[in-house]
Amino acid sequence: RSVYDGEEHGRFMEKLEARIRNHDREIEKMCNFHYQGFVDSITELLKVRGEAQKLKNQVTDTNRKLQNEGKELIIAMEELKQCRLQQRNISATVDKLTLCLPVLEMYSKLREQMKSKRHYPALKTLEHLEHTYLPQVSHYRFCKIMVDNIPKLREEIKEVSMSDLKDFLESIRKHSDKIGETAMKQAQQQRNLDNIVSQHPRISGGKKSKKEVCASSDLEVKNTSPMSEQDSGILDVEDEDEDEEVPGAQDLVDFSPVYRCLHIYSVLGARETFENYYRKQRRKQARLVLQPPSNMHETLDGYRKYFNQIVGFFVVEDHILHTTQGLVNRAYIDELWEMALSKTIAALRTHSSYCSDPSLVLDLKNLIVLFADTLQGYGFPVNQLFDMLLEIQDQYSETLLKKWSGVFRNILDSDNYSPIPVTNEEVYKKIVGQFPFQDAELEKQPFPKKFPFSEFVPKVYNQIKEFIYACLKFSEDLHLSSTEVDDMIRKSTNLLLTRTLSSCLQNVIKRKNVGLTELVQIIINTTHLEKSCKFLEEFITNITNVLPETVHTTKLYGTTTFKDARHAAEEEIYTNLNQKIDQFLQLADYDWMAMEPGSKASDYLVDLIGFLRSTFAVFTHLPGDVDVHSTMSGKVAQTACMSACKHLSTSLMQLLLEAEVRQLTLGALQQFNLDVEECER
Repeated sequence: RSVYDGEEHGRFMEKLEARIRNHDREIEKMCNFHYQGFVDSITELLKVRGEAQKLKNQVTDTNRKLQNEGKELIIAMEELKQCRLQQRNISATVDKLTLCLPVLEMYSKLREQMKSKRHYPALKTLEHLEHTYLPQVSHYRFCKIMVDNIPKLREEIKEVSMSDLKDFLESIRKHSDKIGETAMKQAQQQRNLDNIVSQHPRISGGKKSKKEVCASSDLEVKNTSPMSEQDSGILDVEDEDEDEEVPGAQDLVDFSPVYRCLHIYSVLGARETFENYYRKQRRKQARLVLQPPSNMHETLDGYRKYFNQIVGFFVVEDHILHTTQGLVNRAYIDELWEMALSKTIAALRTHSSYCSDPSLVLDLKNLIVLFADTLQGYGFPVNQLFDMLLEIQDQYSETLLKKWSGVFRNILDSDNYSPIPVTNEEVYKKIVGQFPFQDAELEKQPFPKKFPFSEFVPKVYNQIKEFIYACLKFSEDLHLSSTEVDDMIRKSTNLLLTRTLSSCLQNVIKRKNVGLTELVQIIINTTHLEKSCKFLEEFITNITNVLPETVHTTKLYGTTTFKDARHAAEEEIYTNLNQKIDQFLQLADYDWMAMEPGSKASDYLVDLIGFLRSTFAVFTHLPGDVDVHSTMSGKVAQTACMSACKHLSTSLMQLLLEAEVRQLTLGALQQFNLDVEECER
């Protein structure tokens, strides 16, 4: 920079040229010194070029030969390379297929299970497929399709299992009565067995409780084979002969649809939904079952079908309670039972009130007891049913009273109201066997002879005993104490005597055209029936084993009934006699203006006195024991005579003092006096 900036540029160039020349001289010196070696080297190099060309030709030739020879090798190597590549691909494919095949097999198995309706195993397969197999091969497209299908399959399983459950619910709704019928048969057999065991204590070692019998016949959960899973609800059972063992109620039902559906919903995490649905549907079915048919009261079969359906419903629920964990619980069952109990009792109260046939009421009572015993065997409280039976007992008594009212009317209407003639010992003993009658004098008399009473006495007495038996039948199996049974029978018998029999007797006494002979016979009959009341007391004591001295024991009011009837008959005798006297007095035809009296008493009065004489002869000539004679002649005859005389006296006075008799003669008065003297005589 300083050279260019300064004035020394020319000088510098000169110096530089001089330097170059010096260097050239040195180079030349050096070249001259080495020239020969350079020439030798060039000569050698030329030689080498020739040799190199030869070598090149040889290499080219060798290369050509090598190329020609290596073509086959290259082809073979390419083939080997391709083969190795294929081998690696095959190996990789086998490895991938090893992972994919189980997935495909599981999917195929799943489809097969779905097709054969084995839904619970299908769900298990689906779980394995989703969590174990698919994650290993999730990058394949077919796996993605499967993954997308899994929720749909789950929903399909859910819907199909719910459909099976609906079929099951519909099936048990239709077959509830069959299930209940079987359960009640089983309860009846158990009760019969208990009765046999109680009569023969020696064999009680092998006795089983009803619960044990039921438990021993409980179903195992069915195997989930295709065939068993297609069956839904009720298994066919042929009607058994009476002698054959009745199958357990649960043996009639295949519960596997419920178990499967419960497991499926549990696995799917929707157990609560399933429980709520099941309980809701069963509540609806319970309301349907508890709705009695409108004509249920007409036949026993109507009641039986109603009870069978209720029992069938609760047998199923009890089995579900004990074989599933939490599908139904005790609180739910108790709530259903409370509803069923109230509706059943209300229905029975309503329908039983329409029943007028005592035998139907008795059959209904036996059916209710069997119904209660059956459900009690499954652990349901039934005290309210037995309380209601006591209400039905009052109704039963009323229907019995109506029936016996007809029986008594027929007996009294068909009676001939004359003493029973006896021609031989056999007939005598037969009647004495029917009615408690003892009379030493009558026994001594030779045949033929007569009992003092007519046929209605032994018939009425036996019908009272039949009524007591009918009352006793109702009290059986009601779990009542003997004192309660005794009290119930005595109260019903009192109603029979004081209301029903008393009314029938009063109707007979008060009916038109009843004869004096019949009335007297009624008095004799009621006297004997009154005496028989103590035997009826003994009869009740014997069948109930409750002594009459026991506190609170009701007494029979039969004595009062027969006394009232006897008094009514006596009054009717007095009334009838007075009516007859009035009829004769209507024939009286006094000539109040007669100048001379007749030579004898008036004809109507002679006829009247003749009638009264024959009437009192009937009273005093009735057969019977001394007591009856004294009763009839002493009391009834005397009172009747006094009543007749008083009535006749009053009537004659009225004849004399009639307003129409404005004047009368001494002759007429003398004739009237003759009649009065005839009466006195």
